[in-house]
Amino acid sequence: MKHAVIFDMDGTLFRTDLILERALDETFDHLRSEEKWKGPTPIDQYRNIMGVPLPVVWNTLLPQYDEQTREEVDAYFLTRLIKNIENGNGALYAGVLELFEQLYQMGHSIFVASNGLVDYLQAIVTRYELDRWITETYSIQQIDTLDKGDLVAEIVKKYELQEGFVVGDRLSDISAARANGLISIGCRFDFAQEVELQEANYVVNHLAEVLDIVSKETASL
Repeated sequence: MKHAVIFDMDGTLFRTDLILERALDETFDHLRSEEKWKGPTPIDQYRNIMGVPLPVVWNTLLPQYDEQTREEVDAYFLTRLIKNIENGNGALYAGVLELFEQLYQMGHSIFVASNGLVDYLQAIVTRYELDRWITETYSIQQIDTLDKGDLVAEIVKKYELQEGFVVGDRLSDISAARANGLISIGCRFDFAQEVELQEANYVVNHLAEVLDIVSKETASL
């Protein structure tokens, strides 16, 4: 297996913005009901750090609470995210299914490497039947370092990848590609930041553009 396309999930394949505020509100409603939080839900603060592992999220949003409380909040938030996915409140970005089918037909292997947790990622894969195309889904939960570069390295090692691409909307995706000698494709989507996208080998505004880049690069390999 030589060529692979490794996708980020949140903000790249899955429109997390459609369930994020709802799930976060539900979580902070829960905290307010237990008198553990006062004031509005810090949605803007979360958007600024979107894409980092969840332990980092709760350390940032709830620095005043102990580790056990943050873990309880994390677990509750995960249940609300999954429930919203199962209820159909989320959506894939336009062109995901078509891109997957085209890449699959061209013989390229498809992977997901995400900072999302295993159960959350599985809920998305199941809801949209993405396992028709995805070889394997990797969660940051599977490694100790919480570093996406290390997560991508696991895929490269297991499948003996020689060439490939990492497609994502944040610097962690771009850096993961660079660390593993892969080509980075930055997605100028909802949570992307221009200063981070400048580090990518390519930048796309729509997933359909990914196919052209992959075709161009693999034609010369």
